[in-house]
Amino acid sequence: MSNPTRVVAGLATAALSLALAGCSGTSGGGGDIATVNGKGISRAEFDNKLEGMPQAKSQLNQLIQQQLIDQYAADNHIDVTDAEVQKKEDDIKAKYPAGQFESILKAQNLTDADVKKILRQQAILEKAVSSNIHVSDADVKAYLAKNHASLDTAEQVHAEHILVADKKTADSIEAQLKAGAKFSDLAQKYSTDPSSKSKGGDLGFFSRNQMVKPFEDAAFSQKIGVVGPPVKSPFGWHIIEVLERKPATVATLANSSDKIRDILKTQQEQQQIPQFMQGLRQKANIVINDDRLKDALPPLPSPAASAAAAASPAPAATK
Repeated sequence: MSNPTRVVAGLATAALSLALAGCSGTSGGGGDIATVNGKGISRAEFDNKLEGMPQAKSQLNQLIQQQLIDQYAADNHIDVTDAEVQKKEDDIKAKYPAGQFESILKAQNLTDADVKKILRQQAILEKAVSSNIHVSDADVKAYLAKNHASLDTAEQVHAEHILVADKKTADSIEAQLKAGAKFSDLAQKYSTDPSSKSKGGDLGFFSRNQMVKPFEDAAFSQKIGVVGPPVKSPFGWHIIEVLERKPATVATLANSSDKIRDILKTQQEQQQIPQFMQGLRQKANIVINDDRLKDALPPLPSPAASAAAAASPAPAATK
């Protein structure tokens, strides 16, 4: 399972890279990209501005790495299925409250297709270094002993809500629900919460200290399946229904081994992947034609330093 924070940070880093790639790949290499009162702004002028941006070198570096990964996958017949990519995306989404992942992507100007492309390349890298990833039972036991507190889980509730501006509207909605109206229908009709409105008010699971206190107090005290009375918070009036509860749990080898293995695997991947990418660069013939971007790639370490840093040679492909 991927670390969601690391992946989302990677998505943010890749956003401008994808944007620049899209600009450079636009059909019609010449002509005007826009006109202002009939006076044109040439595509060459626009491209020059992009290439002169402080971020341009780092983004060219990112694009070169993407090309190296794609070529490695093709040369070594590494296949990543759509189902694998979708699972990685679903695993990340599950770590965030409903709607938050989509909000992050929107803020980064990323589409779902962009995300899938990034996650596909991540999966290629994971397969490429997999032969060097080793997590033993002893490693799992030692990690649990040192990190028990972070592995224990707090009580969680799964709730849905409808947020409105005034008590009168909230009372009206509560009455409609008690008369048999469907919660999701009323949420889509009345709720002013943009992150949950389209999901019928569903907020997913959350633990304490994730919501404002009046809302939290109500959600953790209400009975399952019973619509509670309207609750006032700084955001307005909430009508809440609790759908499920998950009790607090203490981490054990029985219930946490898989999670710990994923954590340790990710830690090893974070060490192995930079070394692997360094190996690809050393073998590649990379020519940068724009003088302004000649030093876009950081210098490679000396062969002696590389040998000392690498625990083993670049891994063979895992098909």
